[in-house]
Amino acid sequence: MGAEEQGSPIQAEERPGCPKRMVFGPCGGVRGDGGCELAPHPCVFLAPPLPRWTDPTPSAPLPPPGGLLDRARTGPVVLTDLTVRPFDPASVRAVVAALAPVSDGLLVGEHQNRPDLPPTLMAQEVLAAGGRPWTTLACRDRNRVVLEQELAGLAAVGVDGVLCVTGDGRGPGVRPGVSSVFDLDGTRLAALAAAAGLTAAVPESPDAPPVPLRPQRVAEKERAGARLCVLNHVAGPARLAAFTAAARAAGATLPFLASVAVYTDERSARVLQAFPGLHLDDAAVERVLAAPDPVAAGIEAAVGEARALLAVPGVVGVNLSGLASAGGPAAAAAVKAEVATRIREGT
Repeated sequence: MGAEEQGSPIQAEERPGCPKRMVFGPCGGVRGDGGCELAPHPCVFLAPPLPRWTDPTPSAPLPPPGGLLDRARTGPVVLTDLTVRPFDPASVRAVVAALAPVSDGLLVGEHQNRPDLPPTLMAQEVLAAGGRPWTTLACRDRNRVVLEQELAGLAAVGVDGVLCVTGDGRGPGVRPGVSSVFDLDGTRLAALAAAAGLTAAVPESPDAPPVPLRPQRVAEKERAGARLCVLNHVAGPARLAAFTAAARAAGATLPFLASVAVYTDERSARVLQAFPGLHLDDAAVERVLAAPDPVAAGIEAAVGEARALLAVPGVVGVNLSGLASAGGPAAAAAVKAEVATRIREGT
């Protein structure tokens, strides 16, 4: 059954009561108490059954030679968050110059409160500066037609992969009056990305409710076309190992990247701690912030966390995640570059 045919998961109806109009929920933003990220009621996906992908799995494109998944066949890889000044190609060039030599891929984010260049244009800037972009594509602000256009553009410019996300909700007071679209969710977007010949990555939040359904959700995303799963922050390697084992038991075979929290000051730490669905080691955070040199301590903490997570079966690499520094993009890039360098030297 093709994606355009009646009854396809691409065209399936959303779960009643979900403000993101999701078919393959839940999203990663479910609150710790089970509350919806956007509405004053519990998430409508808390109880089974979990939505299942019933269409054929799209054919997997070969990983680009020398790209992150290609390199992951021979050793651990590092995917580094790209933090730049919005709408500033010069900032992109400077940050990519610092990070590309020590990273196997650069994750171009998409934020509800910090818009930037369109994904295809940003990918071109990163490629021109010498980086290998993994472009985040969110459903929040684009209908299906625009998502298809961006996928075609990303395929044409030759990105390493696309991180397919539903998208977090717009925060209170952020661009009042601007509507959200949510034509699709991340799972259905992954199917479109795979059909466009792109390597589709998907996120998952192991500790966001409903926790027991999250491993099976990874398997369903893989059936939709995902070839890599980027896991949100967990409190430690034991929790990560339990989740990856449960995902394997549910039928998932794709590789995992584990998120490593990179923070060196109050702001960069608290921003991560405030996100729903994330679980940081709070004691480690306070040790870094109380250290005589928080920058050195934050780098050491990130390197130590990365090495511990890389020892978990099924984890082929890490995602260096977070602001890293309140000092701006250049300072943040220097911190992440140092973390990436030490990880690569240690492995």
